[in-house]
Amino acid sequence: MSKMPMLLRRRFGPIFAVQFLGAFNDNLLKFALLFLATFVGAEGGWDPAMLAIVVTGLFVAPYFPLSAIAGQMADAGDKARIVRNLKLAEVGIMVVAAFGAFAASVPVLLACILAMGVQSAFFGPVKYAILPQHLRDNELVSGTGMVEAGTFVAILGGQLAAGIMHPVDAVAAGLALAVLGAIAARFVPAAPPSASGLAINWNPVSATAKIVREAMGTKGVWLAILGISWFFAAGAVVVAQFVPLVAGPLSGASGVATLFLIIFSVFVAIGSVTVSRLLKGDVSARYVPWSALGLAFSLIGLWLFSSSFNPSVSQASVGQFLSNAGSWPVLVCLAGVAFSGGMFVVPLYAILQTTTDPAVRSRTIAANNIVNAAVSVLVLAVVGTLVAIGTPVTGVIGTIGFATLAVAAISCWLLPEVLFKAAIRAMLKLLFRVEVHGAANMPGKGEKAVVVVNHVSWLDGLLLAAFLPGKPTFAVNTHVAAKWWMKPALKLFDAFPVDPTNPMAAKAMVKAVREGRTLVIFPEGRITTTGALMKVFDGPGMVADKADAPLVPVRISGAQFSKLSRLKGKVRRRWFPQIELTVLEPRRFETGEEGQSARERRAVAGRRLYDEMSGMIFSTSGAPVTLFEALRDAGDIHGVGTKILEDVQRQPLTYSKLVAGSFALGRKITAGTKEGEAVGVLLPNVSAVVVTFFGLQAFGRVPAMLNFTAGRAGMEAACTAAAIRRVVTSKAFVEQAKLEEVVSALEDMGIVFVWLEDVKEEIGLGDKLRALAEAKIRGLSGRLHSRRPEDPAVILFTSGSEGVPKGVALSHENLVANCRQLASRIAFDSSDIVMNALPVFHSFGLTGGTLLPILFGIKTVLYPSPLHYRQVAAFSYDANATILFGTDTFLSGYARVAHPYDFYAMRYVFAGAEKVRDETRKVWGDKFGLRILEGYGATECAPVIAVNTPMHFRAGSVGRMLPGMEARLDDVPGIEEGGRLSVRGPNVMAGYMKVDRPGELQPPEDGWHDTGDIVTIDEEGFVTIRGRAKRFAKIGGEMVSLPAVEANAARIWPEAEHAVVTRKDPRKGEALVLFTTSREVDGKAFGAWARDNGVTELSVPKDIRLVDEIPVLGTGKRDYVKMGTMAEMLETAAA
Repeated sequence: MSKMPMLLRRRFGPIFAVQFLGAFNDNLLKFALLFLATFVGAEGGWDPAMLAIVVTGLFVAPYFPLSAIAGQMADAGDKARIVRNLKLAEVGIMVVAAFGAFAASVPVLLACILAMGVQSAFFGPVKYAILPQHLRDNELVSGTGMVEAGTFVAILGGQLAAGIMHPVDAVAAGLALAVLGAIAARFVPAAPPSASGLAINWNPVSATAKIVREAMGTKGVWLAILGISWFFAAGAVVVAQFVPLVAGPLSGASGVATLFLIIFSVFVAIGSVTVSRLLKGDVSARYVPWSALGLAFSLIGLWLFSSSFNPSVSQASVGQFLSNAGSWPVLVCLAGVAFSGGMFVVPLYAILQTTTDPAVRSRTIAANNIVNAAVSVLVLAVVGTLVAIGTPVTGVIGTIGFATLAVAAISCWLLPEVLFKAAIRAMLKLLFRVEVHGAANMPGKGEKAVVVVNHVSWLDGLLLAAFLPGKPTFAVNTHVAAKWWMKPALKLFDAFPVDPTNPMAAKAMVKAVREGRTLVIFPEGRITTTGALMKVFDGPGMVADKADAPLVPVRISGAQFSKLSRLKGKVRRRWFPQIELTVLEPRRFETGEEGQSARERRAVAGRRLYDEMSGMIFSTSGAPVTLFEALRDAGDIHGVGTKILEDVQRQPLTYSKLVAGSFALGRKITAGTKEGEAVGVLLPNVSAVVVTFFGLQAFGRVPAMLNFTAGRAGMEAACTAAAIRRVVTSKAFVEQAKLEEVVSALEDMGIVFVWLEDVKEEIGLGDKLRALAEAKIRGLSGRLHSRRPEDPAVILFTSGSEGVPKGVALSHENLVANCRQLASRIAFDSSDIVMNALPVFHSFGLTGGTLLPILFGIKTVLYPSPLHYRQVAAFSYDANATILFGTDTFLSGYARVAHPYDFYAMRYVFAGAEKVRDETRKVWGDKFGLRILEGYGATECAPVIAVNTPMHFRAGSVGRMLPGMEARLDDVPGIEEGGRLSVRGPNVMAGYMKVDRPGELQPPEDGWHDTGDIVTIDEEGFVTIRGRAKRFAKIGGEMVSLPAVEANAARIWPEAEHAVVTRKDPRKGEALVLFTTSREVDGKAFGAWARDNGVTELSVPKDIRLVDEIPVLGTGKRDYVKMGTMAEMLETAAA
């Protein structure tokens, strides 16, 4: 159903018609008199210029004594009734005017003009005060704009009618229109008194003084009144000078004067409607200074061009005037005057209507009319003096122009944020190519909200002040607000000084927000020195909660690369990086539940606010891209000459060399394959594996990373599941890893092997030059494939620790999203160096150890085997590595053999793939002074789901869920604590590929991945793994956690390795089998410890097997499948 236009609604249409017809009649009468004296002839021999001034003066004179009384009457009575009475009075005035026109009596017509001024003085307060009573808030600016547009169209109509009709006929027509106006007034809806019972002060002097004094008490209202007054005074003088201007310097006939009136009225109407559209219902003065400047310069231009006008003929017709080249600048300036005037006055009227108390609105508008009249009289007196001393019409216009320029300067001084903000915005856009996204999410004027922003540079406050809508209120530290260099910035925004040492500061902010202010806060309280989120204070969250206000997150991105950041040596800083501001949708924020202590609520507030902020960082990290696009983007951000990759040969690759190598190698190894085809990669951790990986990406192929430790059966299953027809590998590697038998078996399956040694010989000088050119000039290569971010980018294979390996297809979006999720929670920068010994066929080694550093400007150093414990430690020392990825098994091995200083530069040690034992955690803390940041993931999740961070750490847990992830815990029969975890998010795989359906992608149902893990998630969001659903034994009807049994064994014998599986038991269904590397393990001792520590007897293994080492897979995970087979086959040792 279409929305009915406001003009057709009774609450607006009749009052619009009344105003339109009244303005038409006012001007019809005034200009009929002027045309009568100028072109027809009338008694008295009046000078047209002086008569124009007298007419204007008589019309505005009644506003002085009567406006105050009229305003009181409008507030005290029904405005609709007053409108009807005034329109009846207008009919009577026009009857007398008709007699005066018939008699060609200037005095009678002047008396009627005076009477119309009286009628207008009473109507003025009513017409603008009645609009807010009938229109909605979001309609008021539009309604006011339409009234102004209609008024000037009516002015045009009245003046045109006076110009084309005989004065007697014109006044007679005015009488008919007055009758129509009286009829329209009967349909104006009732407008009850806004100040019922008001005692009217009939003394015009004291009443006038009082209402003007009250209007002056509100700065915004008073400034609006002064602006309106100047517009109407100057406008009335200029319009009144049209006839003498045309008749004099421009030597035009009456038709040219009519043309002037048409242009003026039409462009005022266009300006009025334009500013209404631009403001979109917002009551704001932001266009006033610009409009004032436009008005001033247009008037000055009108003066200059009309003064220099050289008439070609006397009494020129419209056509003759337009044929003169000098006429067009005059008309353009005239249109500029009118358009700027409409843009100028409509917002001021809207401010006048909305910012005044409804009970005194009519009196305030009456005060406006009084001041209008006073300013008009003052201006007319000056103009009359100028005319009397012989100043030409053009000189009068020039004087008004320069006076308007002074008014414009004053408006710029009073509203500095408008021009200053525009100038700063233009400068920032030019220098930093600033883009703003989601500006519509910012709260409107008067809406309470707390805006939280990440703090990355000294530019941040200036960026927000310049680009956020309106004039935001910033919470600023009191000592910062007092700095001299902050003073200019305070012109752009309202400062709310906050003393962080004052416990009442938060209460003051809550009060400010409750009063309807939008408060902008940097929750970190300082500029980041890490490039990531720093500690987030709980105050902003508490303020939003206490004030019941929405939280609006804003992300500043790109400014961290400027010279004004604090990341020197950590990122590639430059003078003018591109900057983006992203405003997210408002969200509600709660800081806890009833009954919690203040400290608990503050802790909840800080934690939830951090989650909101880190979620914001992730969600605004960029649109989904393919991996190769992400690589090219990283080179652009961090510098194509940045060294990004190195292996044991210690020959670093830069972004440029990596991209060039990817083009050169990729073009060769993809020959004979088709887009989207899976291509096997059988290589260790050397630079060539990364070049091969991105080479396949560059041409739209899907690398399938083969686990060369999986054995012949595992690799055959992998190749079958992923429908692999071609494998890229190295002869030297196959020989060193003793994979000849596996390769032969795969060749028997019809798989073709591409040897890197052979490809290297095929790459000639032309290939290298082409690749270098493509790497240097982005886009030179054109679009090499049509792969999209949601398409599979890589195929990894599950470890097979609990069964047959499955292919896991991860999309470009999955991998890039997981890297961005990690970067939103952990501070990485280009001064870091990653030591990655985890194989790239392992999801942890691919995403964490390879893609994450490369895509975020961090150098990664590859080592071919994580099992070379001593060499990995020494290599870390030599490379000055600051970040290490590993599993508990590998980290335990490094700790045993490493020198205490080998990891001197290490900042982060991340562990995943298996549970970190307490003894591993302890030895890293004691020996190296480092805490292990344990994480949790799955190949199907690219892989990280949760991770401990330096800011949010809890030993024994796997940290908190990454942003963008959803978690669901399903009950598991027999398990009381925790539930079976399923997750959904942007990093969850595209789907499985299985042996039974080769090459077919099987996506997860509704995007959810069942991890198969039993976990608990506490109130702070920390995830604790209780075990695999498959790693529970059902003994005598009771569920027993196998990881818990392993942990108990480690507590009793911490120096040894332990693993627990099950075997069939005819009596209790299943029995526990403990594999251990310690001869000291004793079943009786285990049982005694269990009794002393309240552990059920069912959790004590009776079957204990001594082994030299616990079997592990190439990924570092324990090989429970192998141990399960051993448990069933080997002879049971005595307990």
